[in-house]
Amino acid sequence: MVLKILYAIGSTILPAEYYTHVVLTVVGIVTVYTFAQGRKTDRERDLHGRTILITGAFTPNGLTLLDSLAKRGAHIMALTSEPPDTGASAVLVSLLRSTTSNENIYAEHCDLTSPASIRTFCDNYRKSEQRLDAVIFAHEYAPIGNILSHQSLDLQRQRQTASCATFLFVTLLLPLLLAAPVERDIRLITLVNPFYAAAARVFSASRPSSSSSSLFLTEGWRALRTMVLMRHLQRVLDALPSGSQVPRTDVNSQSIPVVSDKVQRSNIVAATVSPGISRTDVIAPLLAADSSRGSVSWGGSMYILLNPLLRILTKSPISTLQSTLHALFLPTPFKINLDDTRKRSPEEVLKPGALYAECAVAVVPIGIPVSSLPSVEVEERSDENAKESRRSLGGNLTRPDDGELGGVALGMQVWDDYERELKIWEAEEKARQTEIASES
Repeated sequence: MVLKILYAIGSTILPAEYYTHVVLTVVGIVTVYTFAQGRKTDRERDLHGRTILITGAFTPNGLTLLDSLAKRGAHIMALTSEPPDTGASAVLVSLLRSTTSNENIYAEHCDLTSPASIRTFCDNYRKSEQRLDAVIFAHEYAPIGNILSHQSLDLQRQRQTASCATFLFVTLLLPLLLAAPVERDIRLITLVNPFYAAAARVFSASRPSSSSSSLFLTEGWRALRTMVLMRHLQRVLDALPSGSQVPRTDVNSQSIPVVSDKVQRSNIVAATVSPGISRTDVIAPLLAADSSRGSVSWGGSMYILLNPLLRILTKSPISTLQSTLHALFLPTPFKINLDDTRKRSPEEVLKPGALYAECAVAVVPIGIPVSSLPSVEVEERSDENAKESRRSLGGNLTRPDDGELGGVALGMQVWDDYERELKIWEAEEKARQTEIASES
């Protein structure tokens, strides 16, 4: 009786001749949704005993990442600009510990807008002699600025500060990572926004004008420059003396076997990940609906109104996480036995210095002619500061140019630009501190 009543009501609301349309509509929505969420990683990894450092950990994407890694047993240090014992970060860490049954989750204070704070954190971490297996730089993923406001010098400074923070972290932590046992699998992963495609064909090392460039072009340029930096960092790591970075391949030794030193020469792997278009980390800031950046009432209203459509066309935090997990879980050539790979189909391994998007290596054709780059011999640079920086990392770039992401010339130019911007950033902070001290 009840079914008959429900059928009668349903037939009244939706006549039988529309059943086909409804079914096709539902199938279409499910198909679009499935495609928009992207691929899911088919990899898994036990992270017990692994120490992972995460920046931008208290964003929606960062919190999802914390939860996922904590469930796999990782020892996690989440950086926050707030006091770690009070505020939202303390509450969130406590909740994560209880929900994941992992007590090894800690919030550590580090203000990414202050080079002095970054140096203090890295110095203290080196002195503590703790191990470090991975660093995930998630703070550059969310776009800075929104589509409803004009590009300004302040926004440009924020982007530059975020990029310099990544570079400073890398240079300060590298001595610790290089001193780690060569058998240890260490990964440096940076997350970038998906707008790099907008700047790929017009990319150059010089910063685009903030007044004449669109938000997508400016953000795309920042993402591409981060990719070039990480690719060049891998070249520096690969140029280190093989005896100090490549594990032994003795037949009777218990060390990790190496498939080919042409695939991976260093136990430290730098990679870039583009998680895709996230509803919470990309669209919300673009519509000025991100409360952490200052919410605009009608921007928030627009985000709420569009939310049903955004849930279909953009990624959820869990889907956004998949490419990051893929780059973190993929085995490296050091971890694969050559004899085993010959017996079965070759297994996918992590490609050092590559960009990963949708759980696969993405090719980024940078439209910059090689002739427009400075013609320099890598081992005969006139820039003494750049020389000293590369010496401090333990080697010279004498290997053949791979040509990826603009090649060695563009990589060196971007590296030198980072060093120059870092010096300016630190000088500005020192001047501010001096001014504050004089006023007090």
